[in-house]
Amino acid sequence: MAAAAPRTGRSMSGAEIRAAFLDFYEQRGHKPMASASLVPDDPTVLLTIAGMLPFKPVFLGQQPRPAARATSAQKCIRTNDIENVGRTARHHTFFEMLGNFSFGDYFKEQAIQWAWELSTGVFGLSPQNLVVSVFREDDEAEAIWRDVVGVNPKRIIRMDEADNFWASGPTGPCGPCSEIYYDFKPELGDDGIDLEDDGRFIEFYNLVFMQYNRDAEGTLTPLANRNIDTGMGLERMAQILQGVPNNYETDLIYPLIETAAGLAGVDYRALDDRGKTSLKVIGDHSRAVTQLICDGVTASNLGRGYILRRLL
Repeated sequence: MAAAAPRTGRSMSGAEIRAAFLDFYEQRGHKPMASASLVPDDPTVLLTIAGMLPFKPVFLGQQPRPAARATSAQKCIRTNDIENVGRTARHHTFFEMLGNFSFGDYFKEQAIQWAWELSTGVFGLSPQNLVVSVFREDDEAEAIWRDVVGVNPKRIIRMDEADNFWASGPTGPCGPCSEIYYDFKPELGDDGIDLEDDGRFIEFYNLVFMQYNRDAEGTLTPLANRNIDTGMGLERMAQILQGVPNNYETDLIYPLIETAAGLAGVDYRALDDRGKTSLKVIGDHSRAVTQLICDGVTASNLGRGYILRRLL
């Protein structure tokens, strides 16, 4: 588990982080879009799993774009890591994905520059605490980070497809990505950086250069337009800016944990790891269940209804 973050950023509530993100991109010509339902129109997925999912038909050229640029705070649910909920610092079922999107408008250089400006200027993160990753074959993105933004080359890490080529599923729009990580221990230096060390690093902003469509045979075909799809984890940025050791102790989730602890007649801070994990699971699942019910899901033995039943 990561240690509490040093105060290199501005202390902000979750609501303030969300508002600052959306305002930053609205000022740069992005149309604010309301969060879509957790029940998607896409028959290939049970639930909305990413901020880009409502725009998937736009990326594929099946629907007109709502604007050249858009920004949103999208409700998401993922259950693939449900066994890790509460046991790690940052796994959740329900989370919010802050995103900025370009539909055939700006591409890599502008997306990278704005992501850096937002991270260091608006959120106040020190460049000394930031590391970026790029897809192993993406010379262009690496050059932008190094030559345009000015990131130390030792803090630009090339990663393989498993980490830096993003897709919403086995088929559909996809592309290489570049991620920004927060370094909790920059004093350890720049040599031998291992971004898999989640005690030191947390990935908080993913920039996807959405330019291909993958078919059922795995063939990549260039999309009609080169697009940008980004995602910043609200809970992760809250952990960084609020200086707490995990996402659960941010103001987005901790009030639920405190309420559950009060009902159980226990003090969260005094519990052992097993007790804390149980309360974290309650905090996480309470958010997921509430949002699913609000979007019309009812408990059942099938599909998303079974997911709700399991969370309950």
